[in-house]
Amino acid sequence: MDIVVPVKMVPDLVEELEVNAEGTDLDRSVMKLRINEFDEHAVEEALGLKGRHGARVTVLAVDTGDVDETLFTCLAKGADRAVKITGDFQNGVSSHTMAAVLAKVIAGMPHDLILAGVQAADDRDGQVGVLLGATMGLPHVSVVTGVEPAGDKAVSVRQEYAGGLVAELEVDLPAVLGIQAARQAPRYAPVSKVRQIMKTAKLEAIAAPAVDAGAGSTVRRLAKPEVAGRAEFIEGSPEEVAERLYAILTERGLVK
Repeated sequence: MDIVVPVKMVPDLVEELEVNAEGTDLDRSVMKLRINEFDEHAVEEALGLKGRHGARVTVLAVDTGDVDETLFTCLAKGADRAVKITGDFQNGVSSHTMAAVLAKVIAGMPHDLILAGVQAADDRDGQVGVLLGATMGLPHVSVVTGVEPAGDKAVSVRQEYAGGLVAELEVDLPAVLGIQAARQAPRYAPVSKVRQIMKTAKLEAIAAPAVDAGAGSTVRRLAKPEVAGRAEFIEGSPEEVAERLYAILTERGLVK
């Protein structure tokens, strides 16, 4: 089985994010990036399938910045191949464009199963996995928490629903799955092993094909939230709290 896992670099939400001078995007010149959390789970699910059943795992990423170490880390964890898609993506790329680029690149390589993160921290107008399935004309299942082979031409997929419900579906291959959580926590690759891989392995580079996908939506203005008020803590007995709440709601015309 050939498994392809597209991974994406997203802003590290632990860091302080700044808006650019034009007010149209984050300031990417000072932004620290990290691999999308759900993509880490997609990589782990692929490596788990490889360990249990045998598979060839290819990890690829659009070069939006700082992708080399992430791809080498995936190799250190056990991926067989790492591909960097080069192009003018330093200012970010929409989900629609990324899906269109990935679709053309993946079409040129063996792929029985495509595992994508279910979403990303900076998704605005869609999810790459959903769009990738639609673009490639492949079946797609999202919110997946487990994958197992079901014969040579299908996989059995666990899909989560609200309220703790789980469905088990059989999906024909090739297919695209949006991974929410791997069966195991993403494995850790020691820094020493990553550095060794950097010395002995090479990343493949593929120039991004021309696509005309559009953005789906456009940001007109971006700004940090401004403090406009404060929280009021209401203390006292239940009767006093209820009386104060009623007074506040009445003052604001919410009750009569």
